[in-house]
Amino acid sequence: MQRIEQHASFGGSQEVWKHASTSTGTEMKVGVYLPPAALEGRKCPALYWLSGLTCTEQNFITKAGAQQYAAAHGLILVAPDTSPRGEGVPNDEAYDLGQGAGFYLNATQAPWASHFRMEDYITGELPKLIEQHFPAGEARGIFGHSMGGHGALTLALRHPGRYRSVSAFSPIVAPASVPWGRKAFTAYLGEDEAAWKAHDAVQLIEAARERLPLLVDQGEADEFLSGQLKPELLRAACEKAGHPLTLNLRPGYDHSYYFIASFMGEHIAHHARALAG
Repeated sequence: MQRIEQHASFGGSQEVWKHASTSTGTEMKVGVYLPPAALEGRKCPALYWLSGLTCTEQNFITKAGAQQYAAAHGLILVAPDTSPRGEGVPNDEAYDLGQGAGFYLNATQAPWASHFRMEDYITGELPKLIEQHFPAGEARGIFGHSMGGHGALTLALRHPGRYRSVSAFSPIVAPASVPWGRKAFTAYLGEDEAAWKAHDAVQLIEAARERLPLLVDQGEADEFLSGQLKPELLRAACEKAGHPLTLNLRPGYDHSYYFIASFMGEHIAHHARALAG
């Protein structure tokens, strides 16, 4: 791994690293915030953030205001890019497919399958690198926004025991049923909709093998609320399965990082409680 940025922040260090990824076959960038406790050499839990469509590792580290809370709770923040990028990596002219739109799954269809293996990267390769190169313990949490909220929920549900906590802002909870998800799943996974269910949080809730409490915040002024996000489907699935869910509907808030930053402290406190245990 090679460090390409370093900034002092709340007594800690906000850094950006790049490395060659065996999962994606490309160079990947990842933001890493090291709290004061980590700089002192103490082992800290790692909290992984998954960003939304069009984002890179930069959006979260510059806009979410998370460093102050991570410093106070002694958490390492890990914010990877949203997809493989670079020359030779397949792409699409639209913002919601291809580079910047990896959807946190392993693609099975050409031309995407050779590089778009974000599930392997997020759940396997990246934690190994973080725990090798930084004072990160094995306690992990995961959260994200929009497409990244989808990723956080589905990866936690698909990998029981991997994470101790999970939360999401404005997640795409039922991608198999909304335009963003249907477009991406058709391209990455093929036409067989049965294969899509394994990457759809609403579909995964019923058979979940562990009951990690879900914390979800959703702005009621979000322009994508009714067409793409549909949090009511997640609420119904959790009620039916008896899965613990806290769903906060926030009047007046939209889909932006202004919304995320407003409730970031509550989310990091949620993770800190679980990771401390």
